[in-house]
This record gives sequence, C-alpha cells and structure tokens, in this order.
Amino acid sequence: MVYYFTSSVIEPPATVYVGKDKFENEELIKFGWDCDFHADNLSSAHIYLRLATTQQWDALPTELLEDCAQLTKAYSIEGNKKDNVTIIYTPWANLRKEGGMATGQVGFHDTRKVRLSPSYCSSKSLALRSSVSYSTPSCFQTRKILVSTRTNAIINRLEKTRTIRPADELPAAKDAYLKEQRREKRKEAEKLKKEENRVLMERRMEKEEKERAWEELQRGEGGRSNEEGFDEDDFM
Repeated sequence: MVYYFTSSVIEPPATVYVGKDKFENEELIKFGWDCDFHADNLSSAHIYLRLATTQQWDALPTELLEDCAQLTKAYSIEGNKKDNVTIIYTPWANLRKEGGMATGQVGFHDTRKVRLSPSYCSSKSLALRSSVSYSTPSCFQTRKILVSTRTNAIINRLEKTRTIRPADELPAAKDAYLKEQRREKRKEAEKLKKEENRVLMERRMEKEEKERAWEELQRGEGGRSNEEGFDEDDFM
C-alpha cells in the first residue's frame, strides 16, 4: 500500500506519498518521476513529492519543502526520535538502484545533483517560526535540509489528509504522466513553429513593403520601374 498526503501550503495543493514499507519503496523507485526526500545517514522511508508540470525540483517553495522534510523525519524510525536531522532531496531520475543493494536502498547517479539548499533562512522571524533551516549553496546540485525538531502541527495537518491506495496503481500513473509530458512537448513544439512562421511572414511583408515604397519613390522622382520599360524617345 502507498500512503498519499496533500500539502495545502501552496496552490494548487501538492501530492506527497510514501511506501508502507521498504518493499513497497522498491515499487516507488521503479515507477517514480518525482522529487525524492530521505534522511541522510539514517534508516528512512523515501518520501516522494509529485511535481506539477510547471514545478522545478530545485525551485520549490519554502513551505512545501518544510512539509516534505518534516514528513520525512517523522517516517524515519531513528530520525523521528532525534533533533537536527539532515534531509536530502534530489530528482527521481538521479536515484540509482543496483542489484547488490539492500531492499529499499538507493544511491545517486550523479552526486553533484545532491547539494545544499540555497534557501537560507536569514530572517530571524522565519528562523523562530520554522523548525527547518536551509544551508547556503555549494558548488554541487544536491540539496540538504536540516530539520532541527519535529513540528507536530505540520505532521498532524498532513496526517489528516492521508489516504491509502494500492501500489499497483503506480505503473498506470507513470504512463499517464509520460503521455502528458509528450503532449506538452508537442504543444510547445507547435507553439514555437507557429511563432517562427509568424516571424517569417512579418519579415516577408516588411520586405515587400520596402520594395513598394522604393518603386513609389522612383516614380515620384520621374523614374520608372523595370517593369514599365523605356520609350525610344528616352534615348534621343
């Protein structure tokens, strides 16, 4: 079974989900396309944020990151009991699964895609309000969030939205997502082609307008266009 949560801190609300155990986490790894969150150097469930087509994994709102980080901490048996837990997040495509790994375990294809979050909480009021702090960016692209303490208000809000659905829905969901991605790419390609045609048409019309203006100028000065030809008297 897969647990689904709704984060209403953004509009439209975001979907966050997690496998019931490490065995179902294998299915999530296999049929994912989202942003993966898990506790660093601790036994941890993998929390997945389902990205909207307009969202980028490295430009997520602070409030949404906090929801995901808090939920990741809460679903780590060891991390839930500790303070100052580091949460790593990275695109699903960066997850690496090899045959020799334990059930539920993953690595990264490119460790440079895991970096410290640039969303540094320099505001004192924000630091007091939030239990999550964000480190300054490094030269890498993998991101880490430090969760200082568990915030029960966030966990309780998310748990109230929890629904349970079978893991065998994941392949169909992945297929629907890929179809939507292809449709969006075709739509974008058609938009670009239409714009290119518009620019070409404008340039052609502009050229024709300049040619007409030149011919009219020649006539106004007593000249003739090539198409009008010349009379024999012109050469007498």
